[in-house]
Amino acid sequence: MMKLKKDRFLYRLWTQESGLSIMLLLLCIMHFVVIPLFGSYTRFMIVVNIFWMLFIIAGIISLARNKRQVLRISVIPFLFLMVQWIDFFQTNVIVVFADLFFSIAIMLLLIGLVLVKVLEPGPVTAYRIIGSIVVYMLLVNLWCTVYLFLFKHIEGSFQIAVSPFEISSDQANFMYFSYITITSTGYGEIVPLHPLARSLVQMEVLTGVLYPVILIGRLVSDANFSLKK
Repeated sequence: MMKLKKDRFLYRLWTQESGLSIMLLLLCIMHFVVIPLFGSYTRFMIVVNIFWMLFIIAGIISLARNKRQVLRISVIPFLFLMVQWIDFFQTNVIVVFADLFFSIAIMLLLIGLVLVKVLEPGPVTAYRIIGSIVVYMLLVNLWCTVYLFLFKHIEGSFQIAVSPFEISSDQANFMYFSYITITSTGYGEIVPLHPLARSLVQMEVLTGVLYPVILIGRLVSDANFSLKK
């Protein structure tokens, strides 16, 4: 494992289990404060996205076994940034789908990095259970990305109640929709109309039902078993 001696904060965040609680705090701020209140401010969100990209790169460096593995995995964030840069100046069908592909790849990479910490060998602690909650919230983010893509590129794919508040953004709307979908709440002010959108909603509902039972439930039961020992 490579060491990040220059940045003790990032080193602790990815190499110590207590860092999982900091990740949870960062995600809560991101999902419940930043996106709902500042999602319509493009420049601010660019800064936030740069932070998360550095966060992912730090995770790759911290958890990779050697430099070669770092270089291989770092291809994903590099290509993501390159596509984002191209999309800023020139948009076409290929760039649009490449943006979606690498956006999903980045989210899956982040989920994978956190799961490495959650499922690594050793006793199950409260921090690992917190890490499984982090993964759950990242899944919400993943589905939000897909819904937002459909909404922007397939007209009429979703029906959304008009918000009277100017700070409301499409990203905030679909982050909210993803949460109420994965938790099977469904208030009905955002309705999927396109068949593909409906299929994706069904998949997220199924994920929301099975994930807590399979992973979080297993971690909690393993933790209780360890305490009894």
